[in-house]
Amino acid sequence: MAYVEELAARARALAAPGARRVIGIAGPPGAGKSTLAAAVVEALDGAAVPVPMDGFHLADAELHRLGRADRKGAPDTFDAYGYAALLRRLREPRPGETVYAPAFERELEQPLAGALAVPPDAPLVVTEGNYLLLDEPPWRDAVRPLLDEVWWVAVDGPTRVSRLVARHVRFGRTPAEARAWVLRSDEANARRVASGRARADVVVDLDAGSVRERR
Repeated sequence: MAYVEELAARARALAAPGARRVIGIAGPPGAGKSTLAAAVVEALDGAAVPVPMDGFHLADAELHRLGRADRKGAPDTFDAYGYAALLRRLREPRPGETVYAPAFERELEQPLAGALAVPPDAPLVVTEGNYLLLDEPPWRDAVRPLLDEVWWVAVDGPTRVSRLVARHVRFGRTPAEARAWVLRSDEANARRVASGRARADVVVDLDAGSVRERR
């Protein structure tokens, strides 16, 4: 896909020798952020490492303790400050020190500690998540300043919803349960992050297959 090649070239230019850079990919649930991140990382052929924000989901036990289990995926169901601490560490690699980041295991619907290795010589980290451009603390103040660029992934609403329903069904919900969750929870989060598009450095329109700079 031409837009992946264009984004890979942009990422490659950003990944200057001698300095670790971090690119963020933001957008609403179901937009295709993780798919795009994986494609860009693959195109960079070892020069980039993926570190998704989803590894900082709070565990279900903590969500139940806080009374937030029915809103899993909302901004306050993540350890945003922990994510920011990892980004700070990633921006300052130390010789010989591999950083281990958490991942999110969808079959378990739980974070998985120490699942992703970031070697000290990797020049670029690609992170993705819904809230990288959320104009609320702590995301705005603790996370956004640690990202060299943020790309927004845009796709039409019906496509997003169908993807999300299919995802939830694949991991155990009935079609009715999946659709109800998407329309109540995922779409509420999509509306909450929508204004982030205007603050992105680049908009990747998957419907048009285009890349547009916003600066």
